[in-house]
Amino acid sequence: MNYSNLFRIAIRALIRNKLRAFLTMLGIIIGVASVIAMLAIGEGSKQKIRGQISSMGTNMVMVMPNFQRRGGVSLGSSSSMALKYTDVVALRSEATDISSVSPEVRASGQVIYSNQNTQTTIYGVSEEYLSIKKLEIISGRFFNANELKNMSKVCVLGQTVVENLFGVKADPVGLSIRIKNLPFLIIGTLKDKGESGMGQDEDDLILAPYTTVQRRLAAIDYINGIYASALSEEKSPAAIAEVTEILRRTHKLKESAENDFRVMSQSELLKTVSSITDVMTYLLGAIAGISLLVGGIGIMNIMFVSVTERTREIGLRMSIGGRGKDILKQFLAESIILSILGGMIGVIFGYLLARLAGSLMSTVAIVKTQSVFLAFIVCFIIGVFFGWYPARKAANLNPIDALRYE
Repeated sequence: MNYSNLFRIAIRALIRNKLRAFLTMLGIIIGVASVIAMLAIGEGSKQKIRGQISSMGTNMVMVMPNFQRRGGVSLGSSSSMALKYTDVVALRSEATDISSVSPEVRASGQVIYSNQNTQTTIYGVSEEYLSIKKLEIISGRFFNANELKNMSKVCVLGQTVVENLFGVKADPVGLSIRIKNLPFLIIGTLKDKGESGMGQDEDDLILAPYTTVQRRLAAIDYINGIYASALSEEKSPAAIAEVTEILRRTHKLKESAENDFRVMSQSELLKTVSSITDVMTYLLGAIAGISLLVGGIGIMNIMFVSVTERTREIGLRMSIGGRGKDILKQFLAESIILSILGGMIGVIFGYLLARLAGSLMSTVAIVKTQSVFLAFIVCFIIGVFFGWYPARKAANLNPIDALRYE
């Protein structure tokens, strides 16, 4: 039996039971659509996160206090006093692979204007912070060196804080707010950045001179972190090594001592986030792939039913010269057609589902060619694997017993 006749007979057999064939394909359709949609959403989310991290500059270098330990128990890094402003001074004067350095001191609290209030985070920074973090002023100005030195009570607001206190598209420059009962003059507002890839609102912040936040709001003598810009992305590894060497020296750490700080570059963070999102994407795809397995079991079940219903037909074919391998190929062809057709419809539904989910999640779903190709390969394997045993059972029927079957 040639293959054109083989597939023509298989298609004719499936058309005779259209509803059953469709219900059999439904498991494959749902499975493929789920896998395509999950992989597309995962890929789109990964690209969105990568774009947002890259928008902050791939040459950014971050220094954070290391996790404190007491009695073998991690106390976290928030209470560490390892970093001082003297570290910033040392980096500015000694580091040759970085161009800008800014300290960061964080304090959170209630911000009040008239009868409006909001809870936010206040970041104490220096003038270089804007260029390092790729932030833009859209109204007013940023604070200067003189205001840093005098611990002036001035601040720059993110757009979320502006909306919460003054309303949408308001320009509060020149007005005063109260942060922890201290009056602060608003001298500028930041350009809207939206949400980060992790769902954090990047506009829900206030920037103020680090001296003011450190002394007047947080009441501490250390800093929470240091942000710097490497001369270029290619210089980031050299900048990390240089920063590590300088800080180990200023912290008077012995050669055998563990660092009491962590140095990371934006490119390293990008790689870490990409690896995490890759794992999550593949995990979601694997979970969705379970439905493909269920669809394959459905195919096997229906093919067993088909073999039972067509036992007399099989006996008749064998009695007029049909060979066992021809019967095997016929039922195997039916199984493969169900899988491939279900896979094609599943890819279309998966693409539409990914687009819908992407619009609801405010991200772009990216359907990669590899995922579509993989879906078809898996469908073919499922068709062969789950169709083989019922087809083999049909091929091994005794013609005489099959003709007597009622």
